[in-house]
Formats: sequence, structure tokens, C-alpha cells
Amino acid sequence: MAASISDLDDGDDADVSDINMTPLVDVMLVLLIIFIITVPVLTHSVKLDLPRAQTEVNRVEPRTVTISVDALGRVHWDDKPVTEAELDARLTAATAQQPQPELHIRGDRKAEYEAVLQVMAAAQRAGVLKLGFVTDPGAIAGGAQ
Repeated sequence: MAASISDLDDGDDADVSDINMTPLVDVMLVLLIIFIITVPVLTHSVKLDLPRAQTEVNRVEPRTVTISVDALGRVHWDDKPVTEAELDARLTAATAQQPQPELHIRGDRKAEYEAVLQVMAAAQRAGVLKLGFVTDPGAIAGGAQ
């Protein structure tokens, strides 16, 4: 609807407030048709009587190896002290196993970072795939509890 300046000066204050409902009706009819067609397709399924079989899952849980580094930097393999050469040999043997054992490193909080880092580097050189750190869920020193 076009308005000109002469239309505004006429003093005719009648506004046209008609809404064109045709696009709304068209969209609603299209949506209705789509839902009428797709709902039976979604709920349609073939009834089958499947055979039953007894099966058990053969899960082989990987062994867990705990390597501890105490405050003095000594390394322990499952609570037994080991040297650096023994650690390398055991890590190499562990990576050859199937499935490969999970490696948990427990570092004393007073241990030097370098001692724990050397154990991590040895594990990386040996090809360990699963490496985790064990922490104490206790209170944080100097922080809120």
C-alpha cells in the first residue's frame, strides 16, 4: 500500500490493519502434510522373532602396575624397590604383554619433580600406552577444605 503526501493531508485517520494470512496457511498446510507422511514411516517396524543365544563377554582386565616415587627419589615397582635399569627392563617387559598393563605413578608430594619426570620419560621410551597419576583426595595444603 502506497501513501502519498496528499493522502496524509486529507485528515483521513483510517489505518489499514489487515494481515495477509495466505502465507501462514500455506506453511501450516505444508507442515501438516509432512507430518502426515513421516509419522507412519517412523513408527513402522518389521516384527521379527530373533533367535536367542547364550553369550558371555570375554573381557580381559588389564593388570595395574603401581610405580611409587618416595620423598628421597627412590623408585618402587609394586612396593618393591628397583633401580633405573630394572625399571627400564620391567617397563619394556610390561609393554610387550597383551593387554598392556595400566601404569599408575604415585609421587610423594615432597619428591623432586625431576624424579617423577624420569619415571615418566622411562615409561614413554618403553612405549607405555596407559599412564595415570595417583593422588590423595585429602585437603589441599594452604587452601580451603
